[in-house]
Amino acid sequence: MPETTGASYAAAGVDIEAGDRAVELMKEWVKKTRRPEVLGGLGGFAGLFDASALKRYERPLLASATDGVGTKVDIARQLGVYDTIGHDLVAMVMDDIVVCGAEPLFMTDYICVGKVHPERVAAIVKGIAEGCVLAGCALVGGETAEHPGLLGEDDFDVAGAGTGVVEADRLLGADLIRTGDTVIAMASSGLHSNGYSLVRHVLLNQAGLSLDARIEEFGRTLGEELLEPTRIYSLDCLALTRTAEVHAFSHVTGGGLAANLARVIPDGLHAVVDRATWTPGPVFDLVGRTGDVARPELEKTLNMGVGMIAVVPQESTDAALTTLADRGVDAWVAGEITDRGDEPTGARLVGDYA
Repeated sequence: MPETTGASYAAAGVDIEAGDRAVELMKEWVKKTRRPEVLGGLGGFAGLFDASALKRYERPLLASATDGVGTKVDIARQLGVYDTIGHDLVAMVMDDIVVCGAEPLFMTDYICVGKVHPERVAAIVKGIAEGCVLAGCALVGGETAEHPGLLGEDDFDVAGAGTGVVEADRLLGADLIRTGDTVIAMASSGLHSNGYSLVRHVLLNQAGLSLDARIEEFGRTLGEELLEPTRIYSLDCLALTRTAEVHAFSHVTGGGLAANLARVIPDGLHAVVDRATWTPGPVFDLVGRTGDVARPELEKTLNMGVGMIAVVPQESTDAALTTLADRGVDAWVAGEITDRGDEPTGARLVGDYA
């Protein structure tokens, strides 16, 4: 039968060989995340995790989460820097999981590209793998999809899903919170991975700033500041649960500090957080000042310098702060839990920033 010269997958823009090359390049990084419970290697249809490791639990509860990093990927694309965005992905997923007190176990990723550039994909996976090491979880698999015609050649997006485990009687959350509990704030590393649609609109579109521009208050370029990886708090939070009594955590992501803290406040109580206990980093001031963004809008969009909250009994406050300081986490008492009174159940910020 004569050979045909008709349509092909390659002609449609999908390069299978490039995908195979990307897998080979990323294998060394995935190996660095390996935990004893992981079976097999990269390349199978499914990642395998030995669940018999959970037999040591009386009643293991699995916790799962999925997320992406939003339009921060566009900053990475413009700068051609691909090995940090994976830290953001792991943080968004695993810091949600640890909020209930769960130990991160494993993660999978999904990378969608307009065209597979093997070294670029491997750099993204390198960042994810490094993030998994920081979170204490394994990267057991993932998917790289090439979407020519739907995405531009240099366009990409990332998403991930993770699983953790917590003993049922050690589950954290609103049911444990009591009047008089202390609200401890943990500093963010910067913008993290939320609010970039606003940040890009204000700084790049409206103000016309260049990502290569050096900003004196940052001590580096705008692009370097915007690509600062999200802090991964997972192991810090787990350490805190071992050295102090913890009632709840709150991961400060989309919606800001008050809205996320409100998610763990039980009916009848209220969290009051004093802005005067910290000074937001200069990037938050730059966005607000440059875009004439009102404070309420900033606070419901950006983390304003706080990436994670711990709610602890008053008597555990000193132990909690000591543990976080020993781990290099900048943390402070930011507020307290009160009876609701005339306030709605939830959380509010009071005062002015220091």
